Amino acid sequence: MGVAELLFKRKQELIEKNRLEGIAFREEFAKEENVIVLPSGLMYQVITMGEGPKPTMADKVLCHYHGTNIHGEVFDSSVRRKVPASFPLENVIKGWAEGVLLMPVGSKFKFVIPPEIGYKEREISKELGPYSTMVFEIDLLAIL
Repeated sequence: MGVAELLFKRKQELIEKNRLEGIAFREEFAKEENVIVLPSGLMYQVITMGEGPKPTMADKVLCHYHGTNIHGEVFDSSVRRKVPASFPLENVIKGWAEGVLLMPVGSKFKFVIPPEIGYKEREISKELGPYSTMVFEIDLLAIL
């Protein structure tokens, strides 16, 4: 077996491990209090419900967010950087956009994003491999 075949086999094993661990994590999260599961697979809990307007896909939003894998390892966090981030909603992954569209300004939600509406087979970092489920806490600060 050559190097390419070994790397392919290793990636397939990692995909299957991440996929199965993600399914188990999502099944447990769905049992928590006040978890809403959408048809897309996006899951969320409202931490704080704001009273501002909700964004549309055409909007750019200002958020604080904290993203981890299912083991709690941080892969991206504006909270850690202490600087809110702004994004056009049309430029983020499907699960992130779908979630933020549900949030009135001033809200904080916890989202669990399955890989099918996340990064799919892409390996984003050592903390977020292919077919990883992501966990985000997002504070929607403003619509820009």
